[in-house]
Amino acid sequence: MSQSKLVILGAGESGQGAALLGVAKGFEVFVSDAKAISEKARQLFEQNDIAFEQGGHDLTRLVDADIAVKSPGIPDSAAVVQTLLANGVEVISEIEWGFRFTDKPIIAITGSNGKTTTTSMIHKLLLDAGISAGLGGNIGKSFAAQVMAKEPDYYVLEVSSFQLDGTTQFQPHIAVITNITPDHLDRYNYKFEAYIASKMSITRRQTSKDFLVYDQDDPVLSKTVAQTAIQSTLMPYSTKTSVAQGSYIDRNTLVINTPEKLINMPTLDLTVQGTHNQKNALAAATVGALLNIRKETIRQSLEHFQSVEHRLEFVLKINNVTYINDSKATNVNSVYYALESMQSPTVWIVGGEDKGNDYTELLPLVNEKVKAIICLGLNNEKIIQTFGSVVDMLVETHSIQDAVQVAYRLAHRGDSVLLSPACASFDLFENYEDRGRQFKNAVRAL
Repeated sequence: MSQSKLVILGAGESGQGAALLGVAKGFEVFVSDAKAISEKARQLFEQNDIAFEQGGHDLTRLVDADIAVKSPGIPDSAAVVQTLLANGVEVISEIEWGFRFTDKPIIAITGSNGKTTTTSMIHKLLLDAGISAGLGGNIGKSFAAQVMAKEPDYYVLEVSSFQLDGTTQFQPHIAVITNITPDHLDRYNYKFEAYIASKMSITRRQTSKDFLVYDQDDPVLSKTVAQTAIQSTLMPYSTKTSVAQGSYIDRNTLVINTPEKLINMPTLDLTVQGTHNQKNALAAATVGALLNIRKETIRQSLEHFQSVEHRLEFVLKINNVTYINDSKATNVNSVYYALESMQSPTVWIVGGEDKGNDYTELLPLVNEKVKAIICLGLNNEKIIQTFGSVVDMLVETHSIQDAVQVAYRLAHRGDSVLLSPACASFDLFENYEDRGRQFKNAVRAL
């Protein structure tokens, strides 16, 4: 019997992990990347006798595959993906690929905002409770690579809509949806419904033994859940109303009601500020209760949680001006949270590769909190149109160093400088981490 052929599209971290798992499971593996691949990837492939190509795709070789795993950065509309599908090759994501080779329970977190923080909170909570847990998906290590090593008791995965789009069998034991707001609409033909359907697909294979934890206060999410045939047990959480099953805040008490038990505890005193973090903690506490983690452990773990890098991250205070790195805010809703949490007059650095943003919902907050806007992107047209008449000062810059220098001149004692771009970073940076690191370096160099 001939070996099954696996093609990997994209040689990044997830592609490398998927390739190694393929080799371990006896597949003939071929990695194809339209760009140049990193030295680390090249060495890894050579050490493991994995064939690869870079700088383009040899379609005749690719269509010969039995299955393909694609990087989340490659849209389904890409010519190479369409060619594979037209030739009957199944194209899946690394999340789906890893899932097919593990029987460990998975906690999967998705949503437009808050998923990184919530994922990190849940992962820390499991470790604090003495449960071994792998961290993967959008953060941590490649999920597929973890599946071939000594496996943990649980996987905690942050999954994006792009990763979910490439799944058919993926079945998390606990799915968490933090919220759904317009994001990445450029990948969904500017149809919000298509993006919503992508997020909801996390529940597609769940059964009555599984759970869906979600924010009932999010209007899009609660309406969609009500209209979708979901088999799993619903565990909504709310900071506004009580729920029969799930969790909510009743004055100074956090109430969690699971099918197994009822937990009451004082509301969490979080180190990370803001309403959105209260919600993230509620989601994590609900997961903790479903896993029968002691309430004292839940409480201590969440109260000692430190914020995630590039997410409202305090950088430095210079001349009594606070510099905050929120580079991970790649959509309007994330920026809404960031501006809402600002307590002082703010110089806001915004811009990048626009993903079909509608900035108008930020107008009241910008009016109230922002004293100056610094644009950081190659095309700032939309930002200037929306906010030009709202703030006294709007400056265009084309590098993070310039943006920080201008902010330094505009900010006075007691002000804050906030990098919260609302856009993808690909026009001037490798990714949001690169943008955040460059921002921090520029601030430290002042």
